[in-house]
Amino acid sequence: MDDINTIYYNDFGIAFHWKRCAVKDFKKIQLVFRDTGLLLTSNELMKFSKNIDKSLNSNCSCVDCMEYKTCKPILVEAPNPQTTFAMTYTEIKDIQDLVKGTLFQMGLNKILNDNTIK
Repeated sequence: MDDINTIYYNDFGIAFHWKRCAVKDFKKIQLVFRDTGLLLTSNELMKFSKNIDKSLNSNCSCVDCMEYKTCKPILVEAPNPQTTFAMTYTEIKDIQDLVKGTLFQMGLNKILNDNTIK
């Protein structure tokens, strides 16, 4: 854990910055959940958040279904259109919290850092 700066985490995953990485990846966010790791820019993370919201708002009746905790009928498109995740309703709510919490913390850190510089 000495190699990372944690941004946000929950029971489903973690978002962090690497302390040491290539210059081109310095500002990217590493998002790790299940058996997956995504290295994303801030814009890609925002796009992923919108894709998650779109998947949750799709015509899915998972909440009414008795199998919604184990069935993976919902597809969530990653920021790159070549990758799609099959998730349960519960997993989507967890990844939504992880991504929105990360975006919130990054925004808060930016505000706090901007105010201390002035």
